Amino acid sequence: MQELLPLDEIAGDVLRLRGGDYRAVLQAGSVNFALKSETEQESILAGYRRFLNGLAYPLQVLVRVVPTDVEGYLAGVRAARSNSDTLRRLALDHEVFVRRIARERTLLDRRFYVVVPAGMDGAFERTRLRWPWRRGAQREQLRNDLLLASRKLAFRCGEVLQGLGSFGVVGRRLDGEELAALWRATLGVVPVGVSRRAPLVATPVVIRPQRADTAGA
Repeated sequence: MQELLPLDEIAGDVLRLRGGDYRAVLQAGSVNFALKSETEQESILAGYRRFLNGLAYPLQVLVRVVPTDVEGYLAGVRAARSNSDTLRRLALDHEVFVRRIARERTLLDRRFYVVVPAGMDGAFERTRLRWPWRRGAQREQLRNDLLLASRKLAFRCGEVLQGLGSFGVVGRRLDGEELAALWRATLGVVPVGVSRRAPLVATPVVIRPQRADTAGA
């Protein structure tokens, strides 16, 4: 099975793929585009175009729809309670409402990821070991490649996060544990678990049951 996977190693917050490529993964938030004014929407689109036109390397955008972690979401609501009695009552009412709809309907959460590459220009392939039979030298070469890739990815991740932030999208870089969990979930090995960090987008998406009169349409 290991031979069928393109992944060689997860080193900290870096994915090392077969063939000398390296990846970092950013989790991105979203923008309530439909609620923005026409001027704000045009500004967001213009910022998105500038971001894409300014890239000198390809990016992969991954969108996953996963079951909502209701308890994690409600924990965030409880943590945000204020000293106001009115707001506390609203928070309690909201918690009761979310628990009720969670029992009646399927709650889904959309998560957005941006995969940032390094090594695709062939720099790491050109510096491949000259004496592949020397294991010590091979390990040293891998360490050097990882160091170079880590620096390159750190710069590119900062650049991408700054570009996303220019039109209102907040993001952060996944660490090693989160990369492993995302990799397992993408392969379908285990369901997506609860991250030890709160997701950037905690608003659940409600899947409403289909109406009986349209079920056969």
